[in-house]
Amino acid sequence: MCRRTYQNPVQRGFFPDPSVIRVGDDFYMANSSFQYFPAIPISHSRDMVHWHIIGHAITDPSYLDLSDCKDSHGIWAPDLSYVDGKYYVFATLRLNADGKRGNNVMRRQLVMTADQPQGPYSKPVCLEVDDIDPSHFVDEDGSRYMIIAKGARAVPLSADSLRLAGEARTVWPGTGERCPEGPHLFRKDGWYYAMVAEGGTGYGHGINAARSASLYGPYEASPYNPVMRQQDRQAPLQRAGHGKLVQDQNGKWWCYYLCGRPNQGNHTTMGRETALDPVEWTQDGWFTVNGGRGPSQVQEAPDLPECVFERNLSDDFDREELDLEWEFVRTPDNGSWSLTERPGHFRIWTRDGQLNEIRAKNTLLRREQELCYRAQTKLEFYPDRDGEQAGLTCYYSTATYARCSLCWEGGRKLQLVINRNHGEELAAQVDNIREAPVYLKVEVDHLTRTFFYSYDGKDWEMVGRLEDCVYLSDEGVPDDPKRHTGTMVGIYANNGGCGSRKPADFDYFQYEDEKLLDSPGI
Repeated sequence: MCRRTYQNPVQRGFFPDPSVIRVGDDFYMANSSFQYFPAIPISHSRDMVHWHIIGHAITDPSYLDLSDCKDSHGIWAPDLSYVDGKYYVFATLRLNADGKRGNNVMRRQLVMTADQPQGPYSKPVCLEVDDIDPSHFVDEDGSRYMIIAKGARAVPLSADSLRLAGEARTVWPGTGERCPEGPHLFRKDGWYYAMVAEGGTGYGHGINAARSASLYGPYEASPYNPVMRQQDRQAPLQRAGHGKLVQDQNGKWWCYYLCGRPNQGNHTTMGRETALDPVEWTQDGWFTVNGGRGPSQVQEAPDLPECVFERNLSDDFDREELDLEWEFVRTPDNGSWSLTERPGHFRIWTRDGQLNEIRAKNTLLRREQELCYRAQTKLEFYPDRDGEQAGLTCYYSTATYARCSLCWEGGRKLQLVINRNHGEELAAQVDNIREAPVYLKVEVDHLTRTFFYSYDGKDWEMVGRLEDCVYLSDEGVPDDPKRHTGTMVGIYANNGGCGSRKPADFDYFQYEDEKLLDSPGI
């Protein structure tokens, strides 16, 4: 019998720090979302390979204000758990810690609960522990703990897991490698197993493990460490680490972990993604992931009925709610966008704040999921004041992006503008754009991005081509302090500071990538 196979990563694009659980025959995943809103995507799978977003842990802007959040701050490393019929999400809220408005706290932990995995989740409860990467552990006697870095520290919790009930104590500090984080604790066959991600979240990332007969140790490091690490710097999957184990219905164990796909060099433009590999248990009670060979590119699928979800790649904006694939950059201004003001369109009113400013509002993006793709939209926008602009953007952060914008600068123009490192540059311009709707398109071929425009969606003219877009990657700007998110693509409008409030109407947004074109159903 020929068994099915799958390709890693299984959650493609910006889906870092996976936390996966099984509830009956269903699997659920939470991932980091950083400054994006709604926060903490929750995804669902039936076969462990094919995933689709079913909700977010934080959807109410009054629950979490990310409007002043710096790039790659915000929500870090959520953990999803299921205890006594209730779903829990623990996550780190990474604050700016810049002293503004009395903000000197760097990190606090958030806890949310729900009766269903997709939510709605309760308003977050804050646990004042200043570290990162919390996970939820319930011992066999019912005692509850938050396991948190550095290394693996256990913080006793109340019976409902919503309050601190004791001081943090180190369970296992890790092996001594740098950046011991992403801890998880689980029980099996009388042992406590600790997993810690070490080596930093870039190249050389990995997972180490240890075990003990008692919660607080002493722990013995696994002789198979690192249980996951990419040792081959030329392999197509790198940066493998920060993982969690889950057991399927057949009793087989698996590890979900983050990884990155280099784009023509050590540039992970899509950021950190989620991969899956089998776990093997040795006769003396240790485990390895993929036999210690590092991440697999192609792997034999779990022995579960295949369940493929249709990918949401096109949005006609015909519904009263946005598709779950969309993310706003930071907390949106809900009074400045609408799906009902002009039915069948996503309307954004221009307001202050440009793409290179944190105060920019209502930039709407979806994840890039392959190294080659095309995306297009139809825009109706009639600027008549300098600074007014709306269009298509490939966006990494306020420091780095490319935008193809319909604007007014002494006339109606199309501008292709790049921001390589905290400074905009005009790359190309088309003058005398007609007073009519304009179609915009980007075609991405690895590190090359070509932008087009059309008046009918059929005959396209090139606006400009950008070569070697390494700045749209995690590693692309070495002096940028935090780059954890990956590049996304979408639409935006703002007024460039001129103070106007003018509607920009997007009729649709289409995304099509090489996975869909070349390998349907994989």
